[in-house]
Amino acid sequence: MMGCENQSFTTDFILLGLFSSSQSSQIFFSFIFIIFMMTLTENTIMILLVLRDSRLHTPMYFLLSHLSFMDILHISNIVPKMIINFLSGSRTISFAGCGFQIFLSLTLLGGECLLLAAMSYDRYVAICHPLHYHILMNDYVRNLMAAGSWIVGTVNSIAHTVYALHFPFCGSRAIDHFFCEVPAMLKLSCEDTTLYEQGVYVSGLIFLLVPFSLIFVSYVQILLTVLKMKSSEARKKSFSTCSFHMIVVTMYYGPFIFTYMRPKAYHTPGQDMYLAIFYTIITPTLNPIIYSFRNKDVLEAMKNMLKSKFLH
Repeated sequence: MMGCENQSFTTDFILLGLFSSSQSSQIFFSFIFIIFMMTLTENTIMILLVLRDSRLHTPMYFLLSHLSFMDILHISNIVPKMIINFLSGSRTISFAGCGFQIFLSLTLLGGECLLLAAMSYDRYVAICHPLHYHILMNDYVRNLMAAGSWIVGTVNSIAHTVYALHFPFCGSRAIDHFFCEVPAMLKLSCEDTTLYEQGVYVSGLIFLLVPFSLIFVSYVQILLTVLKMKSSEARKKSFSTCSFHMIVVTMYYGPFIFTYMRPKAYHTPGQDMYLAIFYTIITPTLNPIIYSFRNKDVLEAMKNMLKSKFLH
């Protein structure tokens, strides 16, 4: 057993990844690369707009800027390694590199789950209790929400990363995934991981089901409030906004819940890999479009930023 443990600290893993050497894989690679560049550009613009424009210095945009930063870090933790491996023809990743991917990925996934719940609470207060908004969402509360998302996500990630990497990997070191993700790595362990899987399930309840339930309840309350509005245009706009938000939230939480809350025996090769595309690559691209760029204040701030650039 000691031999296995020593080996796990000195031998690289192999990421089987999304791409093969076929023509279709080259097209898929180009698609992933374009999405990566779009995500970096969109989220960077969003952060700059929030920092520069005083009209966006509100709790909602403050939380959105943290979401954008998480999305930048998350996709940058995964896609560059995919690009390097594809272009070099190598599929290896070091034990330390794998550990870092797990740590940063779990930190950001957990943090984003909590942050999305905080954002839904912000919208709930703004629409259902507008007169108390500045009291319920003051600077202290918004800072606590943002810091709490980062800190709780980090603490949870440290525990899972250390525990997952202590397992011995005695057989194949080929991970059927495009990055080091805990469920895919557990399949390589030659030790019983049942107890740890129970811990993952508990974390799933805290970071996935509870926040998703809070988001769902918040939007139900918002829709009930919207139905009472006299203006049909205001109702239509609110319905549209809530629908888009719930679609993105479901695309993020759905595959995430399905991946992390199933027993190891029910994970089929390749299935988790394609599900992970939704919460690691697609939603970071959609978040700024759905939450921000459809908003009149953001579009106005973007126009002002472009005007100032051209004037200078």
